[in-house]
Formats: sequence, C-alpha cells, structure tokens
Amino acid sequence: MGYKSAYIQAIIHELALRKDYAGNESIETIYFGGGTPSLLRAADFEAIFDAIRRHYNMSLDAEITLEANPDDLTPAYLAALRPFPFNRISIGIQSFDDGDLRMLNRRHDSRQAIEAIAYCRDGGFNNLSVDLMYGLPGQTKERWERTLHEAVRLTVPHISAYHLTYEKGTPIHRQMQAGIIRPVDEETSEHFFHTLINILTQAGYLHYEISNFCKPDCFSRHNSGYWTGLKYIGIGPAAHSYDLHSRQWNVASLTEYIDGCLRRNPVIEKEILSATDRYNEHLITRLRTMWGISPADLREMYGEAHAAYFIRCARPYLRRKLLLEADGIVRISQKGMFVSDAILRGLIM
Repeated sequence: MGYKSAYIQAIIHELALRKDYAGNESIETIYFGGGTPSLLRAADFEAIFDAIRRHYNMSLDAEITLEANPDDLTPAYLAALRPFPFNRISIGIQSFDDGDLRMLNRRHDSRQAIEAIAYCRDGGFNNLSVDLMYGLPGQTKERWERTLHEAVRLTVPHISAYHLTYEKGTPIHRQMQAGIIRPVDEETSEHFFHTLINILTQAGYLHYEISNFCKPDCFSRHNSGYWTGLKYIGIGPAAHSYDLHSRQWNVASLTEYIDGCLRRNPVIEKEILSATDRYNEHLITRLRTMWGISPADLREMYGEAHAAYFIRCARPYLRRKLLLEADGIVRISQKGMFVSDAILRGLIM
C-alpha cells in the first residue's frame, strides 16, 4: 500500500475513531487544507465524504472548503469536484506579480492565477478566497498595490493577506541568514499593511480580522469558528482539536500517524485547559476580530478576577488609542493592529 492510499485509509479510520468527540453536534464547516489536498483524486474524496456522512451529523448548509494551488485548478479537476459538496475554494495565489512569485519559488505565474479564478467561476464555484503575501524581499510599494488592485478587479469575495515570516529551517530563512535577501524594514511593512487596509476597505471589503477581508456576508465561517471559540476536530498528522475544555493534537510524523490510525490506536497528546488558559486563548483569538472582547462576557465565562485583570491591563492601550471601547466591547484599533502581538502580551495572564 503506497503512502497516499495508506494515508486516506488512516484518515477514514480516524474519522470513525473520533466520532464521539463531536458529541453528535452538527458539523457546520469542513476544511480540506494544511498542505496539498488538491492532489487528492475523486475516489479519495468519495471515500472521505462517505466516512464523514456515516459518522457525523453534517449540516445541510455546511461550508466545505478546498485549499488549492492555482496550477492545480484546471477545468478538468474542477469538473471532477462537482459531484462533491465543496462550496468554497481557497486559492494560494500569494501575488499577482511574477517577480514576487519567482522570489517565493511558486510553480504558477500571474496569468495562471487569474485563469484559476476564471476556471473556478466557469465551473460553478463562486465562493472564493485568495491568499496574498506582503513584506517580501524586493517587493515594492507599487507591486503590492498592483496585486491588491488586481484582486479587487477580479471581485474575489474573500481575501487573506499575511506578512512574510521567516520560519526557521525554510529555504527563505537560510537565504536571509546567508545575506542573500534582506527583510523589509518596519516602516515599509507598516506602509504595506495600511495600503492593504485602505485599498480593500475603499473597495467595499469588511476588515473583520487582522489578516482577513471579505465582501458582506462572505466571512470564512470555518476560520471565524476558531476566532470566536467554537469546538473543532482536526483530522490528520499534527492536526489539533478543541472541545472548550481541552486541546488535543495528533503526532506530526506521517508514518506514526498512519500506523496508529490503522491499528485503531491514534497517537494523540492532550492538554487540559485551566480557566486562565481559556481566558488567554479567548483574548488571543477574539481580539484579532471585529467582534472584540466583552468584559461582561469575560466575567461570566472566567470570573470576576479575570475580567478585572483585563480591564486594568487594557487601560494603557485605551489611552493610547491602540484599543477602542464602544457599546461595552473592546476592539483593537487600526493603529493597534500593527503592534497586536505586543498588545496581546500585555493582556494575557
């Protein structure tokens, strides 16, 4: 049995083994991501969806997303997806500038990115999201603006935009260490971020999370679930699950994952979350969003001490307009978004 076939069988086994984790609650979103799910074929999807339907109560209007690279989204591949309940596609475009794409060592070019969006729509997939990236070495303000204007021109309903990070062990991190490339300076990063906000909000996009923008009613329901503290199950190597009281995560090794699932004994670690753990996670996720933090909710969920701690720690940021308060909700300001990590460090316990 090849790795791919064994991997699909392991996923099917894990779906069956983990069914009680959902407590028979309705599954509202499903996300095929975290790698290259577009490498899966029709028979693979059929087997996985069959297992989901057998073991879980799937909502009739569930948001079901496929993450894919532009060069995978051919008309033939999209036609093969039509029998399945996918109703949203997230495309890892990163940039509409060929120079940026070469620097990122992407397989596609800007023409293929634009064609992928057209192919999706021709195939009946209109609920689309694109990932963009800024703060790239050598990226100019003009190139970033052109990428944003192209996304607007294409009327993509959802846009996620992230600053490049130099993850240790990656080729781009090694290039930085060797002095081959240099990170952009803080002033340029801040300019890119404000340009992102200005262009997209002026085009009618709602800035509903630090890195996410959407047309009205086109939120990512799946990611919003993470940010607002809903339960979720993660299936696959290194996948995390959360049931409001504990966090579980699968072993990262593909071979260990497959072996454990096929033996019906998946390798899973678990952490019981204290009230302070849950308070910290609530802040870290929800303050990133337009829904913000309600001190009254903190008091009800975690107790008076946690709510009082939040109010006391938030005051300096409110005075500096890094946080804003209105109608009993504390939200991060546009000014504060660029230093959100520092703000969160000052609010958690």
